[in-house]
Amino acid sequence: MRFRGWFRWLGLMAAAVVVLMVFAACGEDEEEGTATATAARTGTPAGTPKGTATPAGSPAAAVPELQDGVLQMGSDIAYAPIEFFEEGTQNPQGLDIDLGNAMADELGVRTEFINTGFDGMIPALTAKRFDVILSAMTIDDKRLKQIDFVPYFNAGTDILVRAGNPKNIKGIEDLSGLTAAVQSGTVQVGQLQAANDNLKAAGKPEINVLTFDQNPLAVEQLRTGRADGVLADAPVVLNDANESDGELEALGLAIEAAPYGIGIRKDSTALKAAIEGALQAVIDSGDYEKILEKWHLAAGSIE
Repeated sequence: MRFRGWFRWLGLMAAAVVVLMVFAACGEDEEEGTATATAARTGTPAGTPKGTATPAGSPAAAVPELQDGVLQMGSDIAYAPIEFFEEGTQNPQGLDIDLGNAMADELGVRTEFINTGFDGMIPALTAKRFDVILSAMTIDDKRLKQIDFVPYFNAGTDILVRAGNPKNIKGIEDLSGLTAAVQSGTVQVGQLQAANDNLKAAGKPEINVLTFDQNPLAVEQLRTGRADGVLADAPVVLNDANESDGELEALGLAIEAAPYGIGIRKDSTALKAAIEGALQAVIDSGDYEKILEKWHLAAGSIE
């Protein structure tokens, strides 16, 4: 679906908003206070200056969440190459960061990435601590009951093991009687639970599951011998293997491949339409494929 016509419609709405603002001057002080508070937070540049109201006529002007000129994105910034901090800095980078900035440019706003624990990401979104989730979140039925999504990337689950795969692990149920480490709140937790249900029904030893707040903590269990495998999204597993100096390897699986989605509150209908339009514009411009190629993730393209 294309959204350029929708963007032109937003421009007309934005003009109407400007007229209304003339008659709402008494609210300027409140808006100015909101902008100042936003400007004090740490964000990534893109588009208009932080804390500046969205310019009239921009695609975001008619979107309530974007009228302060900032698109706030909740992200668990410890999941390379999807989102992570540049070594030794607090500068976020990765697929989600670049894509978020590109969409913000299309909308004429700036981004603010709010580092948030993955397990609490949806509650934080519904509590309005940020505008959207952009954090390698797989779309599934359970999450769809709570929030809406705009799909932007495809990935499946892979397993990280010691180099040489000494335990001869070829799939999740091959971890029977062994220990798997995983990040809490991820789809991999559910996959391990389903595998244990199958193993129990078959009278086989279950998998000992260790959960951690962040993926790097799970990987450390494998490095130190406390775990026999780590389950995570395939691009992350491959990155962990590549960064291990030959100590670890990825099995090269793509178990239950599914799309990542930008998470949006169900009542944020105008914002969802704006995000859909911005993503389509990034795709149409060719920047989407360039971002994927930059992070060696072209295989996950939704195009």
